[in-house]
Amino acid sequence: MKWLCAFLKGPKDGEPNRRRPRVTAGEETTLWEEPVRPKKEDPPRHNNEEMDHALALALADDAKNTKERNHDKGDNNDEELARAIQDSLNMNPCQPYNPYAPSQDRPRGYRVCGGCKHEIGHGHYLSCMEMYWHPQCFRCFSCRHPIRETEFTLLRTDPYHKLCYKELHHPKCDVCLQFIPTNRTSLIEYRAHPFWGQKYCPLHERDRTPRCCSCEKMEPRNTKYMSLGDGRSLCMECLDSAIMDTGECQPLYHSIRDYYEGMNMKLDQQIPMLLVERQALNEAMEGESKVPHHMPETRGLCLSEEQTVTSILRRPRIGANRLLDMRTQPQKLTRRCEVTAILVLFGLPRLLTGSILAHELMHGWLRLKGFRNLKAEVEEGICQVMSYLWLESEILPATSRYGQPSTSYASSSSSSYRPPPSKKGGISHTEKKLGEFFLHQIANDTSSAYGDGFRTAYAAVNKYGLRQTLNHIRLTGGFPV
Repeated sequence: MKWLCAFLKGPKDGEPNRRRPRVTAGEETTLWEEPVRPKKEDPPRHNNEEMDHALALALADDAKNTKERNHDKGDNNDEELARAIQDSLNMNPCQPYNPYAPSQDRPRGYRVCGGCKHEIGHGHYLSCMEMYWHPQCFRCFSCRHPIRETEFTLLRTDPYHKLCYKELHHPKCDVCLQFIPTNRTSLIEYRAHPFWGQKYCPLHERDRTPRCCSCEKMEPRNTKYMSLGDGRSLCMECLDSAIMDTGECQPLYHSIRDYYEGMNMKLDQQIPMLLVERQALNEAMEGESKVPHHMPETRGLCLSEEQTVTSILRRPRIGANRLLDMRTQPQKLTRRCEVTAILVLFGLPRLLTGSILAHELMHGWLRLKGFRNLKAEVEEGICQVMSYLWLESEILPATSRYGQPSTSYASSSSSSYRPPPSKKGGISHTEKKLGEFFLHQIANDTSSAYGDGFRTAYAAVNKYGLRQTLNHIRLTGGFPV
């Protein structure tokens, strides 16, 4: 192409000025020249006419051959040929201005929309996330509406309206139902229940928001808990299976005594059982000597002293989120053996009431069998194990329950007894979930007597069996290692 470049550089002295070859895409490529009337001062041109004519013919012949070679490639190749010739013209630094040359639009840059994947032409466009967008294609990943604000939130590669992102990902308080505010360091700070996962603002621990005395959930603003009249509140799920008076509790109490008998741990004495109010339980606990207190609240008590206790005689009526017409009666408890009575706080769900009874009955069994002066960690620990085992027997299916380590408890006590659940017809999903929470409470108690004591006792019973563990406690006052 050296000769072509030389040809296109422009006229020399004595040569005619010619228009450049005009290339039209899609048409037959032709080269033509238009002579210009020489000026007066121009020298004669006839000496170079033969050379000009020869060069023109050569260029036309070359273009024709190129067209024939690329004919099978279609019109697109014609455009490429035209563009190549035009580019060669633009690259020539010696090229004179030619007003008849075809116009050349410089592209702004090839841009593809990140939304519709089509080319972005003229007009407004957005540049963000290292891509280009039509304004109507840059949409919120949540609501799918265009993002027109100057600020947005990006999660990985997905854009969101700030409010949409907050609605989806900013935690809401399960109590006041508002977005949890940030603290002084601009961090979102909240509390969460370790079992239920209920999230709430820290201030609700100080603003007297009611908390269920059974499951520990805080009262949401759109729900009302039942007031038990003694400072305690009960959520609707726990209220559904709550035991409210002594007579209502008797069938449950007898089923737990049967559970002990099936474990070859029969109670020889008939120990009275009473459901009492919070104040009556606290007064009875003050009158009992050397009783370990389980903070923050004691829910049951195995009495060894003679006392007069006020018990719940009749189930109260429920109205306007409080209890009505509660009837109580004082009852004098006379000591006829090592155990005077078992007291349990009224108004708790059936499974929680049963686990308390299983715990307190173990205290009674130890005293009736002559276990004396046990450390709190040992006595409370083994009592918690019996509470845990009874709960398992209630909420786990038989095939699962007897496949767990707890099978060693019954077998080691020389009994093949399989205790049925105390509630006929089984339990609901809600009640089962409550039972799992009560198991979680026992297993994760942080106190030394009830928590550490249970974990040590559970490990010993799991390893040696219940009967051998109890024999070791009788002999040494501690758990086998």
